[in-house]
Amino acid sequence: MVDYRIDRHSGVATYVQIVQQTKQALRLGLLRPGDRLPTAREVVEATAINPNTVLKAYRELEREGLVEARRGLGTFVRRSLGAAPADSPLRAELEEWADRARGAGLERDDVAALFTAVLDKHFQGDPS
Repeated sequence: MVDYRIDRHSGVATYVQIVQQTKQALRLGLLRPGDRLPTAREVVEATAINPNTVLKAYRELEREGLVEARRGLGTFVRRSLGAAPADSPLRAELEEWADRARGAGLERDDVAALFTAVLDKHFQGDPS
């Protein structure tokens, strides 16, 4: 199951944060086809957001073909994304790099900007 964390100061719409976090869990293999997403009520209790916001996010994920709502049962994952399992050796290398960056005094936004610049360089024109 995924635990949503809402950052009210990020400037990113709450429903978009839910969509992004769900997709990240799918890419990392934390959510797999057949898994049930938390109910809207569970998300509301954990995050104190409006139930309609959760439903909007789930509808967006359903529109993208990633999940399906089953009346009376919940919302279930239909397919996964990517091939970067949470236990990938690359993740361990990235963890070490992030530790070094933090040790060098970089803030989260600095690290994100640096990482995004490298991604943009290496994946330029890549639609994925």
